[in-house]
Amino acid sequence: MIWSQLRRHRARALALAAGILVAATSFTLLTSTVTTSQARTTETVRKNARSAYDVLVRPRGSQTAVERSDGLVEANFLSGIFGGITLDQYDRIRAMAGVQVAAPVANVGYLMVPGRFTIDVSAFLDSGATTQILRVSPTLTAGLGRYRAADQYVYLTRNPVKTFKDYTGTHFYGLQEEDTGHGKYYVCWYYNENKTGILINGGDHTPLTPTPVPEDRREHSPFERDMNSQLNCQSGRGRATIEVPASYPVLLSAIDPTAEDQLVGLHSTVTTGRMLTDRDRPVWGTKKNYSDEPYYLIPALLSSKALTAGTLNATVERLDIGDPAAVPAKLGSPAAHDFVNGLHGTPVGRVTADLAKGFPPADSLFNLGTEAYWTIGPVDYRRSRGRLVPQPRAGQSPELWRTRQEEQFVEDVPEENTGTQFRKATAHPSTSGFCWGVRTCGDSEFGRSSQPLVDIVGRYDTARLPGFSALSEVPLETYRSPQVTGADAAGRAALHDRPLRPDRNLGGYLTAPPTLLTTMDSVSVLANSRQKASVQDKAPISAIRIRAAGVTGVDPASQARVNSVAGQIRAAYPGLQVDITVGSSPAPQTLMLPSGVNVSENWTAKGVALRILRAVDTKSAVLFVLVLVVCGLFLAQAALASVRSRRVEIGTLRGLGWSSAEILRLILGELVAIGLGAGAAGSVLAWLLGSLLGLSDAVVRAALVLPVALLLTVAAGVFPAWRATRLTPLDAITPPVAATGRATPVRSVMGLATRNLLRVRGRTVLGAAGLALGVAAFTVLLALTLGFRGQVAGSLLGNAVVAQARTADYLSVALSLLLGAAGAVDVLVLSMRERAADLAVLRATGWTTRELARLSLYEGVLLALLGGLSGAVAGLVTVLSIGRGMLDGRLPAVGGAALLATVAAVALVCAALAFPVRLHSRIAPAHLLAAD
Repeated sequence: MIWSQLRRHRARALALAAGILVAATSFTLLTSTVTTSQARTTETVRKNARSAYDVLVRPRGSQTAVERSDGLVEANFLSGIFGGITLDQYDRIRAMAGVQVAAPVANVGYLMVPGRFTIDVSAFLDSGATTQILRVSPTLTAGLGRYRAADQYVYLTRNPVKTFKDYTGTHFYGLQEEDTGHGKYYVCWYYNENKTGILINGGDHTPLTPTPVPEDRREHSPFERDMNSQLNCQSGRGRATIEVPASYPVLLSAIDPTAEDQLVGLHSTVTTGRMLTDRDRPVWGTKKNYSDEPYYLIPALLSSKALTAGTLNATVERLDIGDPAAVPAKLGSPAAHDFVNGLHGTPVGRVTADLAKGFPPADSLFNLGTEAYWTIGPVDYRRSRGRLVPQPRAGQSPELWRTRQEEQFVEDVPEENTGTQFRKATAHPSTSGFCWGVRTCGDSEFGRSSQPLVDIVGRYDTARLPGFSALSEVPLETYRSPQVTGADAAGRAALHDRPLRPDRNLGGYLTAPPTLLTTMDSVSVLANSRQKASVQDKAPISAIRIRAAGVTGVDPASQARVNSVAGQIRAAYPGLQVDITVGSSPAPQTLMLPSGVNVSENWTAKGVALRILRAVDTKSAVLFVLVLVVCGLFLAQAALASVRSRRVEIGTLRGLGWSSAEILRLILGELVAIGLGAGAAGSVLAWLLGSLLGLSDAVVRAALVLPVALLLTVAAGVFPAWRATRLTPLDAITPPVAATGRATPVRSVMGLATRNLLRVRGRTVLGAAGLALGVAAFTVLLALTLGFRGQVAGSLLGNAVVAQARTADYLSVALSLLLGAAGAVDVLVLSMRERAADLAVLRATGWTTRELARLSLYEGVLLALLGGLSGAVAGLVTVLSIGRGMLDGRLPAVGGAALLATVAAVALVCAALAFPVRLHSRIAPAHLLAAD
């Protein structure tokens, strides 16, 4: 009986089989795509969730308001923290259960590393002149600023110039003496060392002669360009160079060499000399050719290159010196300064120099004094139009650069320090010279110690550090120079399409990271050598980076281990700022710098990986349920339509004595048979599509189509089969379309279409329900997708995951709309068949084929609008009921997309109706009336 029914109604059976084929295959492939997308996302997260450390511990109050409100860690956070964690706290944290590595960083302060770079001006010499002076007037471009730098001079003579390299009482290091044959003159000393115009020696009131005692400059400022001008005196012809002095701030930080090596492999970065070891400690003693008095010598590693950037562009002038024979005497007198500065010059060319070239060569090992170092504070931010705006501070005071002797200031203060200030800089001068050579000072500095000397034992290159994932790196300013890039076209143009790098401005926004590393044992010697005590004396550590034992990613076991370590620290020291950094990812932030320049800087978003995994699990579950409901209702709709089309036949069988159970078995048996055939065909189709789409385990996925088809068919056919058992013999002669009761005149085709939909409301609701579900599913899926991206986007890892997750989202949306439209078209086609006699009467009474086609299309448009708008409203209500801020800022986008989906549904229904309407119009009315 089942097979005979299928053969008799093979058109309906094939249509239903096609629906089952599409639904089962689509369900299997789509859920496979969702699963594959979820697996790829999870794998991406797993591979990129582990960075150098899992927990970051900072002192109390180190977290900024922006960090606290947005769950971020500031890019330059480490350079603004100078102490706050004690050594006892560090020792206890290091000994806690579950801590594999605890690497401390104790920022001490910025030291000025002296350097100089050479500018060759040989091309601008007058080949015929026996004596000449060139002036170089440079402008420094660094960061977003341009600074007029000090003029530099070169004096070239063919007379011999002797440079003294030792101290003999009357002559001292670097003193230059020109022999003209008629006299000897100290040609460079007066210009370089007597800028204040002193004419006589202070002690015996004799005419001023060179002395190693520096002049008193207390009435001047380190920002006066003239104070940094230098005259280079050289002997020869055809070649001249200018040695431009420069100072480079480097942040001195103390580390534990073993812990640092375990954390990031610091030993692999050493290029010259040796790596620091646990045996390196401050040594009290003397060093040949430096001092006869003992002092502390502390070991340190220095970066092999400058991490600050700048470019000098200079104009070269040939000066009109007048009588060449008179120049040596003028340079060798107290009037040298005014003489050189007053010379008129003629521009002869331009030169360019890279500021980084003046940093001490990578293969050089030397010593640094610690007469003064500087600490800086954090940057204050405010939000404006979604951007972070660093707040400028008052300009630097010249007093910041005074040495412990008030009449002196630091030489060659970088010009950038006159620029915009974002950080408060504080000077920490060392104890006075009276403490030199003793372990413990007396008098007003009782208890303090003499300044130590930094001994550079090795150089290291941060570019050699082992790489961590670019998607999950957390701030490692110990090794990485912070950079920002233009956030828009104007910003990129202002930066000349290059990253913005730190300059030498201590109070600037971008600051150089720690590039001078010493051992933790050296901190106490450095801190105790300052004139005044600071937090570094008792709590020198700025941050502790912790790697937890047994952590492999963001799996539950690893999360538990990291949480355990963080919990122990919080319990032991509630005042410390403890951040879990495992699973973090760079999160670009847009900042507005002075002059309205918008830049992008990589801050760090905490817990991105965990949010991604939670969002992926939620979204995958919702996708699975929605696709299952859409496919199931589509099949139920098709099965109901099949039962309605056979009401006469089923009523006749009931009249012949068939029981309800037999009718149930008949309907379900037919559905199972159709499901088996459709499932077998779907398995082959799923295998082909799975192979083309590159889904994993395509054969296994294809094998699932058959059982899925059977389950969906049986589940969807239960209600239609039960409805079939409710039919009675009278249903065989009862018209499927009943009258509405009181007749109402219809004056238009649209009005008739509306009346037709209202005549059988159940059929109308059935057709609209599938479409409403499709649009509602689209709305919910879109909101979930945007919500998912909102939860995880904004970080590099989140953006990478979002890019991978789009395929499954789009397939889900397309399937929900297509199945909804297909169900609505199925109901409309069935309606056309049931009302074939009515349509034939209309044609016989004069209605044209075009008018009948408009009637059917109007019914489709109205049905699609009813379903689409209802689905859009239902979808928005569903999203609002889910809550959790899914529509925050997204309501216009989701609502507009839902309306567009409704329009797309109308277009799909009308396009699908075109063929059956055209086919039906070709059947003669007589045939339709005869069949009725």
